[in-house]
Amino acid sequence: MKFGIERLLEDAALRAPLIGQRIALLAHPASVTRDLTHSLDALAACPDIQLSAAFGPQHGLRGDKQDNMVESTDYVDPRHGIPVFSLYGEVRRPTEAMMESFDVLLVDLQDLGCRIYTFITTLRYVLEAADKHGKTVWVLDRPNPAGRPVEGLTLQEGWESFVGAGPMPMRHGMTMGELGHWFIDLLGLRVSYRVITMTGWQPDASPGFGWPTDRTWVNPSPNAANLSMARAYAGTVMLEGTTLSEGRGTTRPLELFGAPDLDATRLLADMRKVAPEWLQGCVLRECFFEPTFHKHAGKLCRGIQIHVEDPTHYQHTRFQPWRLQALAFKAVRMQAPDYPLWRDFAYEYEHDRLAIDLINGGPLLREWVDNPVAGCETLDLPARADEAAWIESRARFLLY
Repeated sequence: MKFGIERLLEDAALRAPLIGQRIALLAHPASVTRDLTHSLDALAACPDIQLSAAFGPQHGLRGDKQDNMVESTDYVDPRHGIPVFSLYGEVRRPTEAMMESFDVLLVDLQDLGCRIYTFITTLRYVLEAADKHGKTVWVLDRPNPAGRPVEGLTLQEGWESFVGAGPMPMRHGMTMGELGHWFIDLLGLRVSYRVITMTGWQPDASPGFGWPTDRTWVNPSPNAANLSMARAYAGTVMLEGTTLSEGRGTTRPLELFGAPDLDATRLLADMRKVAPEWLQGCVLRECFFEPTFHKHAGKLCRGIQIHVEDPTHYQHTRFQPWRLQALAFKAVRMQAPDYPLWRDFAYEYEHDRLAIDLINGGPLLREWVDNPVAGCETLDLPARADEAAWIESRARFLLY
Protein backbone atom coordinates (compact mmCIF):
# COMPACT_ATOMS: atom_id res chain seq x y z
CA MET A 1 0.00 0.00 0.00
CA LYS A 2 0.98 3.64 -0.32
CA PHE A 3 0.38 6.54 2.04
CA GLY A 4 -0.67 9.96 0.78
CA ILE A 5 2.84 11.42 1.00
CA GLU A 6 4.24 8.62 -1.15
CA ARG A 7 1.60 9.04 -3.82
CA LEU A 8 2.25 12.79 -3.95
CA LEU A 9 6.00 12.31 -4.31
CA GLU A 10 5.68 9.63 -6.99
CA ASP A 11 2.95 11.20 -9.16
CA ALA A 12 3.80 14.45 -10.96
CA ALA A 13 0.16 14.85 -11.98
CA LEU A 14 -0.89 15.01 -8.33
CA ARG A 15 1.75 17.67 -7.70
CA ALA A 16 0.86 19.76 -10.73
CA PRO A 17 -1.57 22.10 -8.88
CA LEU A 18 1.21 22.90 -6.41
CA ILE A 19 3.68 24.24 -8.98
CA GLY A 20 4.30 27.92 -8.39
CA GLN A 21 2.60 27.82 -5.00
CA ARG A 22 4.25 28.46 -1.63
CA ILE A 23 3.92 25.19 0.27
CA ALA A 24 3.87 24.66 4.02
CA LEU A 25 3.90 21.31 5.79
CA LEU A 26 2.22 20.39 9.09
CA ALA A 27 3.96 17.26 10.32
CA HIS A 28 5.45 15.39 13.29
CA PRO A 29 8.05 12.63 13.85
CA ALA A 30 5.93 9.88 12.27
CA SER A 31 5.53 11.90 9.07
CA VAL A 32 7.90 9.67 7.11
CA THR A 33 7.99 7.86 3.80
CA ARG A 34 8.40 4.12 3.52
CA ASP A 35 12.19 4.46 3.60
CA LEU A 36 11.81 6.58 6.79
CA THR A 37 12.71 9.90 5.20
CA HIS A 38 10.91 12.68 7.03
CA SER A 39 8.23 14.25 4.84
CA LEU A 40 9.80 17.70 5.15
CA ASP A 41 13.10 16.42 3.78
CA ALA A 42 11.38 14.41 1.05
CA LEU A 43 9.32 17.39 -0.10
CA ALA A 44 12.36 19.67 0.01
CA ALA A 45 14.14 17.30 -2.38
CA CYS A 46 11.24 17.46 -4.85
CA PRO A 47 12.17 20.03 -7.56
CA ASP A 48 8.63 21.26 -8.20
CA ILE A 49 7.77 21.85 -4.52
CA GLN A 50 8.59 25.29 -3.12
CA LEU A 51 8.63 24.94 0.65
CA SER A 52 8.09 28.22 2.47
CA ALA A 53 7.27 27.13 6.04
CA ALA A 54 6.55 24.20 8.30
CA PHE A 55 4.32 23.67 11.33
CA GLY A 56 4.66 21.37 14.31
CA PRO A 57 1.73 20.18 16.48
CA GLN A 58 2.01 18.99 20.09
CA HIS A 59 5.45 17.44 20.70
CA GLY A 60 6.95 19.32 17.75
CA LEU A 61 7.79 18.81 14.08
CA ARG A 62 10.68 16.47 14.83
CA GLY A 63 9.50 15.27 18.26
CA ASP A 64 11.40 17.40 20.73
CA LYS A 65 9.33 16.93 23.90
CA GLN A 66 9.16 13.65 25.82
CA ASP A 67 6.55 14.39 28.48
CA ASN A 68 2.94 15.45 27.97
CA MET A 69 1.76 19.09 27.85
CA VAL A 70 5.22 20.56 27.22
CA GLU A 71 5.33 23.47 24.79
CA SER A 72 7.54 23.88 21.72
CA THR A 73 8.93 27.12 20.32
CA ASP A 74 9.23 28.55 16.82
CA TYR A 75 12.59 28.21 15.09
CA VAL A 76 14.29 28.19 11.70
CA ASP A 77 14.91 24.74 10.27
CA PRO A 78 18.70 24.36 10.14
CA ARG A 79 18.63 22.13 7.06
CA HIS A 80 16.16 23.96 4.85
CA GLY A 81 16.25 27.49 6.21
CA ILE A 82 12.48 27.88 6.49
CA PRO A 83 10.49 29.00 9.56
CA VAL A 84 8.99 26.23 11.69
CA PHE A 85 5.96 27.47 13.59
CA SER A 86 4.75 25.78 16.77
CA LEU A 87 1.04 25.12 17.15
CA TYR A 88 1.65 23.94 20.69
CA GLY A 89 3.52 26.84 22.22
CA GLU A 90 2.43 30.46 22.53
CA VAL A 91 -0.56 29.65 20.30
CA ARG A 92 -2.73 26.66 19.42
CA ARG A 93 -4.28 28.27 16.36
CA PRO A 94 -2.13 29.62 13.52
CA THR A 95 -1.75 33.40 13.59
CA GLU A 96 -2.32 35.74 10.67
CA ALA A 97 1.44 36.06 10.19
CA MET A 98 1.79 32.29 10.07
CA MET A 99 -1.01 32.00 7.52
CA GLU A 100 0.69 34.60 5.30
CA SER A 101 3.73 32.32 4.93
CA PHE A 102 2.12 29.89 2.48
CA ASP A 103 -0.52 29.35 -0.20
CA VAL A 104 -1.13 25.62 0.31
CA LEU A 105 -0.78 23.71 3.57
CA LEU A 106 0.01 20.00 3.35
CA VAL A 107 -1.09 18.12 6.47
CA ASP A 108 0.78 14.87 7.01
CA LEU A 109 -0.06 13.68 10.53
CA GLN A 110 -0.28 10.11 11.80
CA ASP A 111 -3.35 9.92 14.05
CA LEU A 112 -4.24 7.25 16.64
CA GLY A 113 -7.99 7.20 16.00
CA CYS A 114 -8.96 8.77 19.32
CA ARG A 115 -10.88 12.03 19.89
CA ILE A 116 -8.50 13.23 22.60
CA TYR A 117 -5.40 12.97 20.39
CA THR A 118 -4.69 16.63 19.79
CA PHE A 119 -3.59 16.33 16.17
CA ILE A 120 -7.21 16.21 15.03
CA THR A 121 -7.95 19.40 16.97
CA THR A 122 -5.01 21.04 15.22
CA LEU A 123 -6.49 19.89 11.90
CA ARG A 124 -9.75 21.62 12.81
CA TYR A 125 -7.95 24.81 13.77
CA VAL A 126 -5.94 25.01 10.54
CA LEU A 127 -9.07 24.36 8.46
CA GLU A 128 -10.84 27.21 10.25
CA ALA A 129 -7.85 29.49 9.68
CA ALA A 130 -7.65 28.47 6.01
CA ASP A 131 -11.32 29.33 5.59
CA LYS A 132 -10.75 32.75 7.15
CA HIS A 133 -7.62 33.57 5.13
CA GLY A 134 -8.51 31.96 1.80
CA LYS A 135 -5.82 29.28 1.91
CA THR A 136 -5.83 25.74 0.52
CA VAL A 137 -5.39 22.62 2.67
CA TRP A 138 -4.41 19.17 1.45
CA VAL A 139 -4.32 16.17 3.78
CA LEU A 140 -1.82 13.48 2.84
CA ASP A 141 -3.75 10.61 4.31
CA ARG A 142 -2.42 7.93 6.63
CA PRO A 143 -3.97 4.85 8.27
CA ASN A 144 -6.03 4.94 11.40
CA PRO A 145 -4.13 2.24 13.34
CA ALA A 146 -7.13 1.58 15.59
CA GLY A 147 -9.20 0.75 12.50
CA ARG A 148 -12.90 1.33 11.98
CA PRO A 149 -14.49 0.33 15.35
CA VAL A 150 -16.40 3.05 17.19
CA GLU A 151 -16.66 3.35 20.96
CA GLY A 152 -17.55 5.83 23.66
CA LEU A 153 -19.83 8.73 24.47
CA THR A 154 -20.21 11.62 22.07
CA LEU A 155 -18.67 14.87 23.28
CA GLN A 156 -21.47 17.03 24.69
CA GLU A 157 -22.18 20.57 23.52
CA GLY A 158 -20.16 23.05 25.55
CA TRP A 159 -17.40 20.56 26.34
CA GLU A 160 -15.22 21.40 23.35
CA SER A 161 -11.52 21.80 24.20
CA PHE A 162 -8.09 21.11 22.78
CA VAL A 163 -8.73 17.43 23.59
CA GLY A 164 -12.29 17.59 22.29
CA ALA A 165 -12.50 18.96 18.77
CA GLY A 166 -16.15 18.18 18.14
CA PRO A 167 -19.16 15.92 18.77
CA MET A 168 -17.63 12.54 18.07
CA PRO A 169 -17.15 9.46 20.31
CA MET A 170 -13.83 8.66 21.91
CA ARG A 171 -12.90 6.11 19.24
CA HIS A 172 -14.01 7.62 15.94
CA GLY A 173 -12.75 5.09 13.38
CA MET A 174 -11.84 7.64 10.67
CA THR A 175 -8.67 8.82 8.95
CA MET A 176 -7.37 12.38 9.07
CA GLY A 177 -8.49 12.98 5.50
CA GLU A 178 -11.99 11.80 6.30
CA LEU A 179 -12.12 13.90 9.46
CA GLY A 180 -11.21 16.96 7.41
CA HIS A 181 -14.33 16.49 5.30
CA TRP A 182 -16.36 15.99 8.49
CA PHE A 183 -15.04 19.18 10.09
CA ILE A 184 -15.76 21.21 6.97
CA ASP A 185 -19.35 19.96 6.96
CA LEU A 186 -19.81 20.35 10.72
CA LEU A 187 -18.51 23.91 10.80
CA GLY A 188 -19.92 25.06 7.46
CA LEU A 189 -16.47 26.00 6.18
CA ARG A 190 -15.84 27.21 2.66
CA VAL A 191 -12.27 26.10 2.23
CA SER A 192 -10.36 24.65 -0.69
CA TYR A 193 -9.70 21.12 0.56
CA ARG A 194 -8.28 17.97 -0.97
CA VAL A 195 -7.28 14.55 0.32
CA ILE A 196 -4.44 12.63 -1.30
CA THR A 197 -5.84 9.22 -0.46
CA MET A 198 -3.95 6.06 0.35
CA THR A 199 -4.01 3.08 -1.96
CA GLY A 200 -4.38 -0.44 -0.64
CA TRP A 201 -5.50 0.42 2.89
CA GLN A 202 -7.55 -2.45 4.35
CA PRO A 203 -8.81 -1.43 7.80
CA ASP A 204 -10.65 -4.70 8.39
CA ALA A 205 -7.79 -7.01 7.41
CA SER A 206 -5.79 -8.99 9.97
CA PRO A 207 -3.35 -8.89 11.58
CA GLY A 208 -3.09 -5.09 11.59
CA PHE A 209 -6.79 -4.11 11.42
CA GLY A 210 -5.92 -0.59 10.34
CA TRP A 211 -2.16 -0.58 10.55
CA PRO A 212 -0.16 -2.27 7.74
CA THR A 213 2.17 -4.44 9.80
CA ASP A 214 4.78 -4.53 7.04
CA ARG A 215 5.40 -0.83 7.67
CA THR A 216 7.79 0.54 10.28
CA TRP A 217 6.09 2.08 13.31
CA VAL A 218 7.42 5.53 14.21
CA ASN A 219 6.05 7.14 17.36
CA PRO A 220 3.66 9.97 16.37
CA SER A 221 4.07 11.21 19.95
CA PRO A 222 6.76 10.14 22.43
CA ASN A 223 4.56 7.73 24.40
CA ALA A 224 2.83 6.19 21.37
CA ALA A 225 5.35 3.39 21.25
CA ASN A 226 3.62 0.70 19.20
CA LEU A 227 0.41 -0.66 17.72
CA SER A 228 -0.66 -2.15 21.05
CA MET A 229 -0.68 1.32 22.59
CA ALA A 230 -2.74 2.65 19.68
CA ARG A 231 -5.32 -0.07 20.17
CA ALA A 232 -5.62 0.50 23.92
CA TYR A 233 -5.34 4.30 23.86
CA ALA A 234 -9.06 5.13 23.61
CA GLY A 235 -9.36 3.67 27.09
CA THR A 236 -5.99 4.21 28.73
CA VAL A 237 -5.89 7.90 27.83
CA MET A 238 -8.55 8.41 30.51
CA LEU A 239 -5.88 7.56 33.08
CA GLU A 240 -4.44 11.03 32.45
CA GLY A 241 -7.39 12.36 34.42
CA THR A 242 -6.75 10.07 37.40
CA THR A 243 -4.17 9.53 40.11
CA LEU A 244 -3.40 6.09 38.69
CA SER A 245 -0.24 5.78 36.63
CA GLU A 246 -0.78 5.18 32.93
CA GLY A 247 2.77 3.87 32.66
CA ARG A 248 4.50 7.12 31.69
CA GLY A 249 8.07 6.68 32.80
CA THR A 250 8.02 2.99 31.84
CA THR A 251 8.72 1.23 28.56
CA ARG A 252 5.00 0.41 28.02
CA PRO A 253 3.13 3.69 28.52
CA LEU A 254 -0.63 3.69 28.00
CA GLU A 255 -0.75 -0.10 27.84
CA LEU A 256 -0.88 -0.58 31.60
CA PHE A 257 -2.12 1.13 34.74
CA GLY A 258 -1.65 0.90 38.47
CA ALA A 259 -0.62 2.53 41.73
CA PRO A 260 1.40 1.61 44.82
CA ASP A 261 -1.72 1.13 46.95
CA LEU A 262 -3.77 -0.83 44.41
CA ASP A 263 -4.84 -4.44 44.99
CA ALA A 264 -4.52 -5.58 41.39
CA THR A 265 -5.69 -9.13 42.11
CA ARG A 266 -8.96 -7.95 43.60
CA LEU A 267 -9.33 -5.26 40.93
CA LEU A 268 -9.16 -7.77 38.12
CA ALA A 269 -11.50 -10.17 39.90
CA ASP A 270 -14.08 -7.43 40.42
CA MET A 271 -13.85 -6.36 36.79
CA ARG A 272 -14.47 -9.93 35.64
CA LYS A 273 -17.38 -10.27 38.04
CA VAL A 274 -19.15 -7.02 37.18
CA ALA A 275 -18.93 -6.94 33.36
CA PRO A 276 -16.92 -9.77 31.77
CA GLU A 277 -18.38 -8.84 28.39
CA TRP A 278 -16.45 -5.56 28.53
CA LEU A 279 -13.14 -7.42 28.77
CA GLN A 280 -13.35 -9.43 25.57
CA GLY A 281 -10.84 -9.40 22.75
CA CYS A 282 -7.71 -9.02 24.87
CA VAL A 283 -5.75 -10.58 27.73
CA LEU A 284 -5.33 -8.77 31.04
CA ARG A 285 -2.30 -9.59 33.15
CA GLU A 286 -1.33 -8.46 36.64
CA CYS A 287 2.03 -6.74 36.67
CA PHE A 288 4.46 -4.64 38.69
CA PHE A 289 6.20 -1.51 37.41
CA GLU A 290 8.18 1.45 38.74
CA PRO A 291 7.81 4.72 36.78
CA THR A 292 11.04 6.68 36.38
CA PHE A 293 9.11 9.94 36.00
CA HIS A 294 5.56 11.31 36.13
CA LYS A 295 2.97 9.88 38.54
CA HIS A 296 4.34 7.63 41.34
CA ALA A 297 7.91 8.10 40.10
CA GLY A 298 10.32 5.81 41.88
CA LYS A 299 7.57 3.84 43.59
CA LEU A 300 6.67 0.21 42.93
CA CYS A 301 3.17 0.02 41.47
CA ARG A 302 0.84 -2.94 41.25
CA GLY A 303 -1.33 -2.90 38.21
CA ILE A 304 -2.70 -4.48 35.07
CA GLN A 305 -1.30 -4.64 31.54
CA ILE A 306 -3.62 -4.86 28.53
CA HIS A 307 -2.29 -7.30 25.92
CA VAL A 308 -3.57 -6.97 22.36
CA GLU A 309 -0.51 -7.99 20.35
CA ASP A 310 -0.97 -11.78 20.00
CA PRO A 311 -3.27 -12.50 17.02
CA THR A 312 -4.38 -15.76 18.66
CA HIS A 313 -6.25 -13.88 21.39
CA TYR A 314 -6.73 -10.33 20.08
CA GLN A 315 -10.24 -9.91 18.66
CA HIS A 316 -10.46 -6.58 16.94
CA THR A 317 -14.24 -6.14 16.77
CA ARG A 318 -14.79 -7.35 20.34
CA PHE A 319 -12.06 -5.33 22.06
CA GLN A 320 -13.58 -2.35 23.92
CA PRO A 321 -10.78 -0.31 25.52
CA TRP A 322 -13.02 2.56 26.64
CA ARG A 323 -15.40 0.25 28.49
CA LEU A 324 -12.52 -1.79 29.89
CA GLN A 325 -10.89 1.26 31.45
CA ALA A 326 -14.19 2.63 32.72
CA LEU A 327 -14.78 -0.73 34.38
CA ALA A 328 -11.36 -0.55 36.02
CA PHE A 329 -12.31 2.80 37.56
CA LYS A 330 -15.55 1.27 38.83
CA ALA A 331 -13.58 -1.58 40.39
CA VAL A 332 -11.29 0.90 42.15
CA ARG A 333 -14.39 2.46 43.74
CA MET A 334 -15.58 -1.00 44.82
CA GLN A 335 -12.20 -1.70 46.39
CA ALA A 336 -11.90 1.68 48.12
CA PRO A 337 -14.97 3.99 47.87
CA ASP A 338 -13.01 7.01 49.12
CA TYR A 339 -9.98 6.43 46.87
CA PRO A 340 -8.71 9.83 45.54
CA LEU A 341 -9.18 8.69 41.96
CA TRP A 342 -9.81 11.90 40.04
CA ARG A 343 -6.79 14.12 39.47
CA ASP A 344 -7.52 17.83 39.92
CA PHE A 345 -5.01 19.88 37.93
CA ALA A 346 -4.80 22.25 34.96
CA TYR A 347 -5.31 19.86 32.05
CA GLU A 348 -4.58 21.27 28.57
CA TYR A 349 -5.00 24.85 29.84
CA GLU A 350 -8.41 24.16 31.37
CA HIS A 351 -8.60 25.20 35.03
CA ASP A 352 -12.29 25.04 35.87
CA ARG A 353 -13.27 21.52 34.81
CA LEU A 354 -11.95 18.14 35.91
CA ALA A 355 -9.58 16.48 33.48
CA ILE A 356 -11.58 13.25 33.44
CA ASP A 357 -14.64 15.20 32.27
CA LEU A 358 -12.69 17.07 29.58
CA ILE A 359 -11.30 13.78 28.34
CA ASN A 360 -14.77 12.24 28.13
CA GLY A 361 -16.49 15.33 26.75
CA GLY A 362 -18.82 15.57 29.74
CA PRO A 363 -19.31 14.27 33.29
CA LEU A 364 -21.39 11.15 32.61
CA LEU A 365 -18.59 8.60 32.91
CA ARG A 366 -17.26 10.07 36.16
CA GLU A 367 -20.75 10.25 37.63
CA TRP A 368 -21.32 6.61 36.71
CA VAL A 369 -18.07 5.54 38.35
CA ASP A 370 -18.84 7.49 41.53
CA ASN A 371 -22.41 6.22 41.85
CA PRO A 372 -22.27 2.95 43.83
CA VAL A 373 -25.75 1.83 42.73
CA ALA A 374 -25.35 2.59 39.01
CA GLY A 375 -25.24 -0.59 36.95
CA CYS A 376 -23.33 -1.11 33.73
CA GLU A 377 -26.39 -0.32 31.64
CA THR A 378 -26.35 3.25 32.98
CA LEU A 379 -23.16 3.84 30.99
CA ASP A 380 -23.59 1.25 28.27
CA LEU A 381 -26.99 2.32 26.94
CA PRO A 382 -26.17 5.98 26.20
CA ALA A 383 -22.80 4.94 24.79
CA ARG A 384 -24.41 2.43 22.44
CA ALA A 385 -26.87 5.05 21.24
CA ASP A 386 -24.04 7.51 20.58
CA GLU A 387 -21.98 4.87 18.79
CA ALA A 388 -24.85 3.89 16.50
CA ALA A 389 -25.58 7.52 15.65
CA TRP A 390 -21.92 8.19 14.84
CA ILE A 391 -21.60 5.13 12.59
CA GLU A 392 -24.58 6.39 10.61
CA SER A 393 -23.49 10.02 10.43
CA ARG A 394 -19.88 9.37 9.49
CA ALA A 395 -20.75 7.00 6.62
CA ARG A 396 -20.90 9.66 3.90
CA PHE A 397 -17.41 10.92 4.76
CA LEU A 398 -15.59 7.56 4.51
CA LEU A 399 -13.12 7.35 1.63
CA TYR A 400 -12.12 3.70 1.92
